[in-house]
Amino acid sequence: MLQEESGHKYIEQGEGPVLLVLHGLFGALSNFNDVLDEFSKDYKVVIPMMPIYDLPLLKTNVKELAAYIDEFVSFKGYESMSLLGNSLGGHVSLVYTVAHPEKVDALILTGSSGLYENAFGGSFPRREDKVYIRKKVETTFYDPATATDELIQEVFDIINDRGKLIRVLAIAKSAIRHNMKDDLPNIKIPTCLIWGKNDGVTPPEVAEDFHELIPNSELHWIDKCGHAAMMEHPIEFNAVLSPWLKKHILKK
Repeated sequence: MLQEESGHKYIEQGEGPVLLVLHGLFGALSNFNDVLDEFSKDYKVVIPMMPIYDLPLLKTNVKELAAYIDEFVSFKGYESMSLLGNSLGGHVSLVYTVAHPEKVDALILTGSSGLYENAFGGSFPRREDKVYIRKKVETTFYDPATATDELIQEVFDIINDRGKLIRVLAIAKSAIRHNMKDDLPNIKIPTCLIWGKNDGVTPPEVAEDFHELIPNSELHWIDKCGHAAMMEHPIEFNAVLSPWLKKHILKK
């Protein structure tokens, strides 16, 4: 259930170590329903809604989103946490971790930007063309059926709102400019990379580069899976993450 406090919108469920989950550019909080259900048994799972469409245009960038997360964490009083980020959310997680290493115990990245991404296939999203939008959203997944009518409508509505579209493009450009290659070797905390073998947005070689550059990282593949493993293969995703978190967080 979405809570609203002091301008922050978020879901918080469960008790235990904090698992803070960051969504992608078009990612609804519902993308993490299975993560929420599974991990709220042992963790305090928190999914803040990032203000992608509410920031002033000049502040619509990855760094400002990380600053917002810092403000949210301070507001909630979390002293330490594990960060789980998909796509843009992974990128924001990385920027936050570099800025506040003392607050992050572990990092989980799935289909993360930060090194390279193939957003919208390099093409400008055409407004008012739902067939085109459907095809683009379907390429996010290995199985096109994962792109539900509801998801297509959400993306369609965003792209046909001029203010939101401008911010989507601003964030996408910011993500490309803010390359994390030089920062990644400084991330010393345990890092779990869970990647779809068929990810066309942040392809498998991106996962391999993350694995090579982050010293204390493990790379796990999910077969027949695209850019959002926690949506497309939630059982397999949770089966990878659960023992990894138990090893690095619960056994502390």
